[in-house]
Amino acid sequence: MREPTRRRMLGIGGALGLMAATGLTTSAALARRPPMTGAELRSAVPLPPPFQVPLPIPAKLAPVSTTGGADRYEITQREASAEILPGVLTPMWTYQGTFPGPTIESRRGRPITVTHRNELPVPTVVHLHGGRTPAASDGYPTDLVLPEGRPEVSMHMSHSMHMGHGSEHGMHDPRAVVTELTRDYTFPLNQRPTMLWYHDHRMDFTAPAIWRGLAGLHIVRDDAEDALGLPSGSRELSLMIADRAFAADGTLAYPALDPTLRVRPGVREPYLAGVLGDVILVNGAPWPVHEVDAARYRLRLLNASNARHYALEAVIDDGRRLDLIQIGADQGLLAAPVTHRLLPMAPAERYDVVVDFSRVPVGSLVRVVNRLGIGRTRDMMAFRVARKATDDSRIPRTLSTDLPTWRRQDAVRVREFSFRAGRMNGGHGWLIGGLPFDPARTDVTVRLGDVEVWRLIADVHHPVHLHLVGFRVLSRGGRAPLPHDTGLKDTISLRPGEAAEIITRFDGYRGRYLFHCHNAEHEDMGMMANLEVV
Repeated sequence: MREPTRRRMLGIGGALGLMAATGLTTSAALARRPPMTGAELRSAVPLPPPFQVPLPIPAKLAPVSTTGGADRYEITQREASAEILPGVLTPMWTYQGTFPGPTIESRRGRPITVTHRNELPVPTVVHLHGGRTPAASDGYPTDLVLPEGRPEVSMHMSHSMHMGHGSEHGMHDPRAVVTELTRDYTFPLNQRPTMLWYHDHRMDFTAPAIWRGLAGLHIVRDDAEDALGLPSGSRELSLMIADRAFAADGTLAYPALDPTLRVRPGVREPYLAGVLGDVILVNGAPWPVHEVDAARYRLRLLNASNARHYALEAVIDDGRRLDLIQIGADQGLLAAPVTHRLLPMAPAERYDVVVDFSRVPVGSLVRVVNRLGIGRTRDMMAFRVARKATDDSRIPRTLSTDLPTWRRQDAVRVREFSFRAGRMNGGHGWLIGGLPFDPARTDVTVRLGDVEVWRLIADVHHPVHLHLVGFRVLSRGGRAPLPHDTGLKDTISLRPGEAAEIITRFDGYRGRYLFHCHNAEHEDMGMMANLEVV
């Protein structure tokens, strides 16, 4: 596993790498507007050619009971080996033994409970990303599920709950709710139909836990969406995009300071801005290929990478590009479709798009490429158009009429938050408003039902995620939002040096929630803040 070269640090290492390597001022570094924030790990194992491995479809999880108007599920978190690269076994941390974890499909307004059982060697926390979830089940980073009968783990955790992101200053969370072995997470699902995802959210160790495999999809459906006539069945595909790197023995390479992920958080110096892999996985397969009919397909896209951004394009053999017709955002359907040729995706963003293969000649290969990638990371996956087919699906002009209509004048206040690198406990950190995360500190208090405008300011790339609520993007850099900002979001991609405004209503539930950068390495190194809904 080679360290990134100086050229890569400067080229895709982002402003942080520039500042560290050359001593440039922040403004000079940001003027370069690098396409990436982070540094790339190189795999030390032979990699397969693209478009050879079939696209896996994650298994749908069956409920263990469906009585009393609610569904109950059980998931065991455990170590398992997966054949991600052909002929190579890779040890993973998994939900139910697979990567990605099994997909949960639920109905709007029908509550579910998921009992998670932790058989991993470390504590875990589960967050349903994008869920309108009561605080007790939202997966607060210190609400740990401890492994059974592992007193040394419990001792480490009480000691590090906390050592302040690697410092010697004790940091304690008096409100943490810690359980042993199992925990019930209850999701009312009173929310718009959309694709959510669940992942580990343990304080200081979210990034390596997701990297090792703790991520899965959760789809919420309702009757109104079902009636639209969108592509469905085998022509609806959920696609979890994630980059990884592999060591010579087939294990996942990751530059953790503590490979046991028990005591010392953080990554080695070159990767402080984020960890990028050189293998692009879709549903856990490297550069996969999927056979399709010459018909419309609904692609539900998730960027589950720790730090990698994508700009996706669908290109036919002959060089023509297919339209990516966006029908939904993070928090469900748009009011009306929006057509893109190039679709940017930051970590944790979801896009719901329809691609029409009906005019593509049978036998053709449609490659989905990443315009921000270099070399192998320029390819993502491919579709092979296998046969002519009938298609009665449609894309209605009106997709949804239940989007919120908050206006700037409805806001009771405007807040401003900076997302910037800074010093933390004598080392490097990522800060919100100049402060690193402290679970015992309330950063923002909002009243249930209030509408607020938040102004978010970035130094390098920061995908900012709010728990509990969806929001609308009002502006970027003082100008109108970009075409892909449409709809109801829960994650906004701030570009280097950019300020953006969002508007939301804090409704749903009272309690303690988070907002944070979803570059998972930034999140682990302090870029989270507490949001108290009262």
